[in-house]
Amino acid sequence: MDSASVLYLIRINGHLGATMLSAFPAMTSQRDGADTLLTGLLDRSALYGVLAEIDALGLDLLEVRQLTPKRQPAP
Repeated sequence: MDSASVLYLIRINGHLGATMLSAFPAMTSQRDGADTLLTGLLDRSALYGVLAEIDALGLDLLEVRQLTPKRQPAP
């Protein structure tokens, strides 16, 4: 089983306040229209933990997307 961290974007319906965002310390957040985007490097276990926290808080999960990191140009 691969435990490497992967960059994920998670879209949640609505704007999350500071108290709700504190439940996701490994994620950075930004507003996108009426939604909140959470972005962070997560291994499989951490991803499931974040999804479980979203469910436990009763948040409306709209999207989970694995992002491909931008490649750095060769020197």
